[in-house]
Amino acid sequence: MAGKIGNTRNYAKELEKILEEKDAGGTGRERKPDRLLLHSCCAPCSSYVLEYLREYFAITVFYYNPNITEDGEYRRRVEEQKRLIKEYNRQVEAQDFSGMHSTKMAHRIEIIDGDYEPGRFYQMAKGLENCKEGGERCLQCYEMRLRKTAQLAAGQGFDCFTTTLTISPLKNAQKLNETGERLGEEYGVLFLPSDFKKRDGYKRSIELSVKFGLYRQDYCGCVYSKRGKE
Repeated sequence: MAGKIGNTRNYAKELEKILEEKDAGGTGRERKPDRLLLHSCCAPCSSYVLEYLREYFAITVFYYNPNITEDGEYRRRVEEQKRLIKEYNRQVEAQDFSGMHSTKMAHRIEIIDGDYEPGRFYQMAKGLENCKEGGERCLQCYEMRLRKTAQLAAGQGFDCFTTTLTISPLKNAQKLNETGERLGEEYGVLFLPSDFKKRDGYKRSIELSVKFGLYRQDYCGCVYSKRGKE
């Protein structure tokens, strides 16, 4: 299988191949780009992903994170996401990509502000409260957010979907991709493979967070991850 190293798939390589094929087919303005529904966990993590993919896709960010269980924290993060998208769209309108990796081929970005449903997270996490970070509770949280994304992508006719979560060194990219592909098959919409932390993606997200003055938190958003930082 392409992009496979030993028994482990190289999801970053698989995505590179998909984008190379898009380049070969032409990504000019005369060619209608595929519509990508991008689940985003926060503005800092999405910063590199949006910069990287906006030349190839017409991206709609889906901000759906019921794991963020404090209202003030949720509101702050979603507003930062909207602020970042507004800045990226300003660059497209002004054709000003100085200091950026994107070019004049970049497309505008839309956003769907998902329902804030912390109760769903608590229901999902019942019995898993004492799991270690990265354990079964986190895997179920991936499933919850990606399922909602797949449902929306299928329902609104998107060509594909994926998530920014693979940019984090603390998230299990293999499990995220396996979950995304399974849900993509279930709902009949393509899941775009990724491991966004590769190609210095995580490093670039930090640089972009500084560039745009983004609020960058040190925990995923749930009460259990926050407790682990205290």
